[in-house]
Amino acid sequence: MIKQRIEKLRKIMKEKGIYSYLIPSSDYHQSEYVGEYFKSREFISGFTGSAGTAVITLDEAGLWTDGRYFIQAEDELKNSDIELFKMGEENVPTVEEYLIEKLPQNSKLGFDGKVICAKEGKTLGDKLSFKNISIEYNYDLINDIWEDRCSLPNKKAFLLGSEYTGASFSEKLARVREAMKEKKATSHIITTLDDIAWLFNIRGGDIKSNPVVLSYVVVDLDSVYLFIDERKLNDEIKSELNKENVKIKNYDDVHKFVKEIDENQVVLLDPSKVSYSIYNNIPKNVQKIESINPTIMFKAIKNQVELKNIRNSHIKDGVAFTKFMHWLKTGVCKQEITELSATEKLEEFRREQDKFIEPSFTTIAAYREHAAMMHYSATKESDYKLEAKDLFLVDSGGQYYDGTTDITRTIALGAISEEVQTHFTNVVRGMIRLSRVKFLHGCRGYNLDILARGPLWDLGIDYKCGTGHGIGFVLNVHEGPNGFRWRVLPDRDDSCILEEGMVTTNEPGVYVQGSHGIRIENEIVVEKLEKNEYGQFMGFEVVTFAPIDLDAIDERLMSDNEKEYLNDYHKEVYKKIAPFLNEEEKEWLKEYTRNI
Repeated sequence: MIKQRIEKLRKIMKEKGIYSYLIPSSDYHQSEYVGEYFKSREFISGFTGSAGTAVITLDEAGLWTDGRYFIQAEDELKNSDIELFKMGEENVPTVEEYLIEKLPQNSKLGFDGKVICAKEGKTLGDKLSFKNISIEYNYDLINDIWEDRCSLPNKKAFLLGSEYTGASFSEKLARVREAMKEKKATSHIITTLDDIAWLFNIRGGDIKSNPVVLSYVVVDLDSVYLFIDERKLNDEIKSELNKENVKIKNYDDVHKFVKEIDENQVVLLDPSKVSYSIYNNIPKNVQKIESINPTIMFKAIKNQVELKNIRNSHIKDGVAFTKFMHWLKTGVCKQEITELSATEKLEEFRREQDKFIEPSFTTIAAYREHAAMMHYSATKESDYKLEAKDLFLVDSGGQYYDGTTDITRTIALGAISEEVQTHFTNVVRGMIRLSRVKFLHGCRGYNLDILARGPLWDLGIDYKCGTGHGIGFVLNVHEGPNGFRWRVLPDRDDSCILEEGMVTTNEPGVYVQGSHGIRIENEIVVEKLEKNEYGQFMGFEVVTFAPIDLDAIDERLMSDNEKEYLNDYHKEVYKKIAPFLNEEEKEWLKEYTRNI
């Protein structure tokens, strides 16, 4: 089927004189996760991971993805004639390098300009200019061959009140306009869905697990334009919008609107977020200020109301996960449990919690070697039955009205080898070292990443992903610009200075293909400590509370300080979670939070 689709695409490419066609994973808003309508790269390649780029030429096909998906991509691309390019690996060309080499002189590169950001489109144009390559961006060729493509989503939006967000739409709009004035901009184009949702305090269901609404926004100093399917807005939302005289326009009208921007306007936009099509539709004589959206930093630094809600949501999520862990550890010998049934049971426990909306991403429930695939997703065909032995990795989270959660625990279902126990213990040690660090303000994630990797690097082991990512507030589970990784990557905006109130995951791991995978993940909040002549010291507050499986730990490998930290953490887990458990669960939790 994939080969047939590629041949159909090549036929249309020939008709339009396009030598190479580029298909990214994004939607019109550069979202990491996208709705079914936008899964063009998955349609043409068969690769189901969330990140990747396909390039189809008239005689070759390639798929680029990162280390999280190498194993999965190798499996899903079998027999497709699509070559896998492992991003970041030695001697593997980037998409740009590949196109520079493969595109003939005077040929044409095509892509849908609505799903390619302006920065990428301009960079490709500049780097290919020496070959006189022309860019064709007005065609969505995948749409021409995708016969049963679904329609755009039409889920209703809902308002998130100030008791959750800590600030009204009017207050946030004033902050945005102040930032515009500082940059001497008179107009600001926002296309990223989480920034729009944050600004307007609206949430929706247009992308699974990401409570956002397909929309665009143009903010002027005296007016606001919201491009959206108006049927998604209820009276409560419209009442809030009316307070600032927001003008509602049809979702698709944004391209026509930007063509008519007055030449006296000074437009603020982020070329890594705004699409190539929108960027090129702005009149050439309109001055542009190219900078990150002010909302990115505004929403990354959570206010005190948000932080209070986040802590509360994590108690509920910890209760759900602890109940699940008890059910799993005590039930694996008594009943048939599979990866899929365990996933369903965990969601059942979450749905019992107050203010639960939906999972915050597709649960990763991976037994044995499946856990070596960082973003494995169980299917009916791959579903393993769990046994009373080996490791089971569960990475999951919830969207609640008062917060977004993301937790990973790797659980020993029975006996594990000494090597696996060593790996597990060193993952825990790395997680502890990053959790308890004290650092000076000005540090970025890549300054601290070594703390998590150190115990694994000592073993000659690494993991091909970051150590942590920012978390949204009832928004995307992956949110920049904060994160942890050991090197700066040009396509990642997660290495900013760590500021008080930022929420980031801490999740080192080990992934051994064909054998096992281990990850332990807590969320941590940046907090201020003492300030003295050396500067402002900072630290982390842990907000995730669920037991770390002591059955898999070799305490002989841990320092006294590390054991003390784990014991103190487990005391807090018991204190916060036990009041919401039944007697049997409390006794079990007491055992699994014991001192080591």
